[in-house]
Amino acid sequence: MSDTLATIRGLGTVQQLQQAASKGLAPAAAPKSNSHIHLPPNFSAFKDVEQAVSLATAQDVRVLGLSNYYDYRVYCDFVAACRRANIFPTFGLEIIALDEPMAAAGIKVNDPGNPGRFYICGKGITKFDPMDPVAGDIINTIRRNDAQRMREMIGKIAAIFARAGVDLHLGEQDVIAMVVQRHGCAADAVTLQERHVCQAFQEAFFAHTQAHERAALLEKIFGAACKAKPDDAVGVQGEIRTHLMKAGKPAFVTETFVSFAEAYRLILALGGIPCYPTLADGANPICQYEQPVETLIQNCRDRNIHMAELIPIRNEPDVFARYVTAYRKAGIPVVAGTEHNTLDLIGMWPTCKGGKAMPAEVLDILWEGTCVMAGHQFLASHGRAGYVDAAGKPNAGYADAEARITAFASLGAAVIELYFRSGTGR
Repeated sequence: MSDTLATIRGLGTVQQLQQAASKGLAPAAAPKSNSHIHLPPNFSAFKDVEQAVSLATAQDVRVLGLSNYYDYRVYCDFVAACRRANIFPTFGLEIIALDEPMAAAGIKVNDPGNPGRFYICGKGITKFDPMDPVAGDIINTIRRNDAQRMREMIGKIAAIFARAGVDLHLGEQDVIAMVVQRHGCAADAVTLQERHVCQAFQEAFFAHTQAHERAALLEKIFGAACKAKPDDAVGVQGEIRTHLMKAGKPAFVTETFVSFAEAYRLILALGGIPCYPTLADGANPICQYEQPVETLIQNCRDRNIHMAELIPIRNEPDVFARYVTAYRKAGIPVVAGTEHNTLDLIGMWPTCKGGKAMPAEVLDILWEGTCVMAGHQFLASHGRAGYVDAAGKPNAGYADAEARITAFASLGAAVIELYFRSGTGR
């Protein structure tokens, strides 16, 4: 990872890049970008780093952002693969926090099923190698809490299968071993997610049974008919999660989250820009916290969040455009990604719901946001204050939000173009 940061720093001094930006150095046309994917050992559509980067290359996505949960060792392989392909890498993270007052009040933020659960991202992180001690302590707390919960859930699911006459002999270490075998990662890099557990039980169940007997067994296990076909691996995984792992189901274990303040502190400790991942009409109805969009913008300001992200595959184009343009009008840069955090291998360039193209009027805004992120990452890699300072407040060296966005977008565009020119991939 240090080598990758050295590559970015090595593009030039801060003064040299600022001069290049002032002269208009930038890609001739805005390249396709994707601000948010997950890679193994996170649950992911991709088998490995090389597959993700190869698909990005094939689909002409030239800026690619990784936003994993709670372990960043894969970033080393990611940036090396991006360098070979001459794709500009951006580094991010995603965290799940809990706002207890909102949970108590029943207010949904950006999780349609869980009041008070608060997803937040960091963009342009640079302090993951070596890991900042404050960040390391928070991450270790998160990983311990998650591991305990997954251990309990795996035990409960295994017991449910066994009572139905299907003893799969799966424990926590068995599930971790399956992730390691599938992706070739280190065991201590794995933070198990619910989808990992579902996949492990589905695969073991399929190996243990014949297709013709699965429907009856699954009905016995779930206490209800399985809606997925008996040979539909992904469908059965979803049914395991729905019938056994959701709140109120027999294998559910209450999650222990860090607070929003701790999540925010983690992002700043890693040198990132706190960024609000917007669900919008990815929930029906739209979560209370996010509507109307003007209220959401004020909510972000109140929490000192000065960048936003959408995953447009969740959104109708008109809603997507409304949120993006409202954010930008309010002086908040916006980026867009795909996540790829299920087994669905969707396209690498974000599209809206149903595969509809993102509205043309927002593309410049999204490119601008990508450049702001790249500019921040470059300055932070040089130990300089980026788009936000160490307290998360917007960099005070600019007259206003427009001047700040313009300066960072220009710097980021120069950084990206110089990176492309220095590469050997294309």
